[in-house]
Amino acid sequence: MRSRTTALLLLVLLWCVSAWLPAQANVGTSDETWMSVRLAGRKIGHLLIEHERDSDRIITTQSLTILLNRNGKSIPMSNMTRSVETLSGEPLAFASRTSMSAIDSTVDGSRQADGSYKVISNVGGMQQQSSIDWPQGSLMAEGLRRTMLAEAGHTGQRYQVRVFDQATQQAVPIQVEVLGYESVELPGTTETLSHQRQTLQTIRGIQTIDLWLDRDGQVRKGVLTMMGRQVEMLACDRSCALAPEQDLDMFRAAMIDSPRPLPIYMRDSFLRYRIHITGDITQPLINTDEQRVLHLPSGDWQVDVGVSHPGGQPPPTDADRRSNLWVQSDAPAIRELAVIAVGNATSDQEKMRRMRVFVSNYITEHGLDVGYASALEVVGSHQGDCTEYAILLTALARAQGIPARMVTGMVYADRYAGSSRVFLPHAWVQAWVGGRWQSYDSALRRFDTTHIAIDSGDGDPWHFFNASNVFATLHIQDANAYWELFSTPPPAGPSI
Repeated sequence: MRSRTTALLLLVLLWCVSAWLPAQANVGTSDETWMSVRLAGRKIGHLLIEHERDSDRIITTQSLTILLNRNGKSIPMSNMTRSVETLSGEPLAFASRTSMSAIDSTVDGSRQADGSYKVISNVGGMQQQSSIDWPQGSLMAEGLRRTMLAEAGHTGQRYQVRVFDQATQQAVPIQVEVLGYESVELPGTTETLSHQRQTLQTIRGIQTIDLWLDRDGQVRKGVLTMMGRQVEMLACDRSCALAPEQDLDMFRAAMIDSPRPLPIYMRDSFLRYRIHITGDITQPLINTDEQRVLHLPSGDWQVDVGVSHPGGQPPPTDADRRSNLWVQSDAPAIRELAVIAVGNATSDQEKMRRMRVFVSNYITEHGLDVGYASALEVVGSHQGDCTEYAILLTALARAQGIPARMVTGMVYADRYAGSSRVFLPHAWVQAWVGGRWQSYDSALRRFDTTHIAIDSGDGDPWHFFNASNVFATLHIQDANAYWELFSTPPPAGPSI
């Protein structure tokens, strides 16, 4: 699984950063603001904010470009968001374009006469149209700027805003605290800015974003912590923002040391881990039908992997069965491939085994520089890493009527990229077979007890973002096989 840094930046920072035009600006005026994006002190990208005003609306366009490194491979990622609002900040339309693979994914939404919004989404060449009601009280760029500007002078004030997330088309509640004016160093200058701290609750805990605004309500600096490292967005001139990027290998940063070697003979039946979590993360790991999680004192967690526990997770929902923009299981190309993969198999168990083998052989180029591809893109390219293996297997399973979902977590490797005995970010598939969720890993060709699950979802990349902060907070202290803990014979191992 590649780093999800870009996506998390888009989710939390692009909500908060917006240039603006003064109220007295003439019709037809526009301006632009450049920002340098830095991670752990190293420049990884830039943000361009363009703002246009005509007689009755304000258009804010924010274009973020980031370059990350994964094991020597450069991965360019970009996102554009556009909000169209009235002069008072009422929403009219929105659009976004994200590039994390060979094909862009886009979203366009426009308000209709009845007040609803027609939304057209396109991922990997597959288009989907839907209609949504605007989430009550939800703000976009100009509405958020006006609200933050109105509160800037009230030091100690706490207030809440609801920000519209274009990816999910839902309102996200954010708590804001006004910390007061501070002297802030920016590239080439020092400014006095209003410090406001935004806090949002995710399923993994609390995410905090610190913002500094000038006296016109323009954000000049934004800071958050991700994977244990500080991300900064700093206003500067164009040449500063477009300065060359500096290599930063986020995949290496996400590696976790194993407390001991885990040879093959230890991986088949059962492993118990003791994992220490730092920071305010309420649920760092998930229970599955193959993994049991127990919260211990002092930030420790006991994680048992390998014993079948039917009922460890809820049964399938409609989301686990249906096609979506990333898992395009109803596309003819996916359905045809699924029929070829299963052959004459009749049981779901045998179908999943054959599809697992088929996907293992179908992806012939292990591409580390693929950003995030949909199932249809993988069908055409035969390229990807663990997420592409998982998303294609999920699509094939659903095309055969088998509920399936993608799992984000980590897996053990004896050696990887010059490192020894480490756990790496990874993705695999769960399928509903025999009345329980069973795991299948096409990338590694087998599932074993060194797979530790952090999250699961329907294939949309936004489901992975909450897991990204877990890696920096996680330390595996112990790993023990069944015979090291108990005198009874080991239980049955996981599905392979």
